[in-house]
Amino acid sequence: MAYVATRGGERAIEQSERLFREEMGEVSPDRVEEVKKALPYLIDRVMGEASLYDQDLAALALAQTGGEMFEAVLLLRSWRTTQPRICVARAIEQDELFVHRRISAAFKDIPGGQVLGPTLDYSHRILATEVLLGATFKPNPVESANKAASPHAPSVSSWQAKNDLVDLPQRDQTEGNDIPDLTREPLLFPSKRAHTLQSLARADTGGTLALGYSAMRGYGQAHPTVNELRLAEAEIIVRHPTGTAFSAGRVKVSQAEVVSKKGEKLNLGFSATLGWNEVKCIAAATLDLNSKGASKGSPIEEEFFLYHTEGVESSGFCIHFKLPHYVTFQSSLDAMRDANRKRAAEKEADASIRNNNKEPVS
Repeated sequence: MAYVATRGGERAIEQSERLFREEMGEVSPDRVEEVKKALPYLIDRVMGEASLYDQDLAALALAQTGGEMFEAVLLLRSWRTTQPRICVARAIEQDELFVHRRISAAFKDIPGGQVLGPTLDYSHRILATEVLLGATFKPNPVESANKAASPHAPSVSSWQAKNDLVDLPQRDQTEGNDIPDLTREPLLFPSKRAHTLQSLARADTGGTLALGYSAMRGYGQAHPTVNELRLAEAEIIVRHPTGTAFSAGRVKVSQAEVVSKKGEKLNLGFSATLGWNEVKCIAAATLDLNSKGASKGSPIEEEFFLYHTEGVESSGFCIHFKLPHYVTFQSSLDAMRDANRKRAAEKEADASIRNNNKEPVS
């Protein structure tokens, strides 16, 4: 869509961007490094929503945009499209993840045990205002454990399947470039399973939470119980052209399984994303759980929540309303004025007829 009216203000547009850049100040390597160090969970969110795992580039995008999430994600997605795809990594298996945090709200004792890991779930939310008075907030050191938790553990759902509590979906044997890729193919409905999970993985956290929360509050078909939540690192295994498989490093990942009782067995919802983002994964898994058989136009219908949690597209559509709409708005005003004139003329004609029909007073 072209907005011709914006062309007349090219210099003003250029200066407005300069003003924004001036207020942001210089973007230096030190500034990018400080953003990366100080805001790891925000970095994770940007990487997940941009579908690109690169902490340096995510920190640069945040520094360059002043922390404006949608702009940062858009920058990272745009940069991603300029890069060649060298290869496709091997599929990541749940039991191969290096676990940092693993909990279940459904079972106290799960195979491999529960690991609280890094979390503020059980802490008091108290602002460290002493920092503004010159003090330094120093966290207490972590005490060493008597027994280290196992870094690898099977999924809770696989254990449930062995006990005939849940039916797992059939394993997808698709590999490499044959895997449906949302960044190269349009999202069509009914959605491919790969596209659904990819859309939820890069969905806007706030939008996913809003719709997931509505399902949790009773606007969905099923109330979720967290079967398993993981924060982990995944080994990225790629294959060299010579045929040798090797590790290209690790990436942080989050995954959530949620279940509900409906019928003879548990129903399962799943979500995973790059970076550590528990809230989005739980909300996304809840939407996945509720989507089967959802009524058209409901917030738990797949087409509804996949379209409306696409942050870059939805923010872009919202932002476009700030651009000049002078012609279309004036045409609407002209139509209103014309309608008002017609109504006024009709009222005047009716009044004239009534006056003509009045009998003269004797």
